[in-house]
Amino acid sequence: MTDSVFKDKVVIITGASSGIGRELAYQLAAQGAWLSLAARNVKRLETVSADCQARGGKAIAVPTDVGNQAQCQALIRETVNHYKRIDVLINNAGITMWAKFEDLLDLGMIEQIMRVNYFGSVYCTYYALPYLKQTKGQIVAISSLTGKAGVPTRSAYAASKHAMAGFFDTLRIEIAEYGVGVTMIYPDFVSSEVRERALGPDGQPLRKSPVREKEVMPVKTCAQMIIRAMEQRKRELIMTLRGRVGQWLKLIAPSVVDRIALQAINKGR
Repeated sequence: MTDSVFKDKVVIITGASSGIGRELAYQLAAQGAWLSLAARNVKRLETVSADCQARGGKAIAVPTDVGNQAQCQALIRETVNHYKRIDVLINNAGITMWAKFEDLLDLGMIEQIMRVNYFGSVYCTYYALPYLKQTKGQIVAISSLTGKAGVPTRSAYAASKHAMAGFFDTLRIEIAEYGVGVTMIYPDFVSSEVRERALGPDGQPLRKSPVREKEVMPVKTCAQMIIRAMEQRKRELIMTLRGRVGQWLKLIAPSVVDRIALQAINKGR
């Protein structure tokens, strides 16, 4: 194990039991980070924690539903009680959907997605911020390209990711004087398990991904890019050429971006 920016740094990762969160945990553990891992699935979380320790890091598993404010507060409290400080908070936990708005059978799905993706990030950040100010630490928010543009079948998900962007871009300005960095991450499609748990029109998980998972970015590559952005304390990272070009097109030909988004959903990649 070689020295790295994150050796002996205390890093909280929400949504750490699978997908991007789990891979971030593995890669940071290999760099010697001290991890506080949060997710709802206790069995998976404890397995990831043990795997991280085997890779050379320290890790504790803190079962947490980020949609519950009290549990977010407890996550921060337990982390500080164990490690005595916080250096990095990675707001990664999230749920998605795959349904047109007009087909939804229960609008409670929208509240659920907002509670986990947006409010979960807000809650964790609120309770972690005093400790991050002490260490001049870093907040990382895992958003999505849907946080930059509308995407069909993702109305509530896009709304939650746009809300995250507005919140963290504002917070960055407010806390700059304390030396706390804020890094926004905007992945394109990534091969993770998130879409198998995507909510369909009835609010139940699809259980089968509608995306061609073998044709999209591997989760290992995604995590590597996120960690590089963290090391450089970047303002934001848009991961793909399609995403970066889309930001320019949105300014001069927004209808073209709409068509690209529709084609991406129809093709599943």
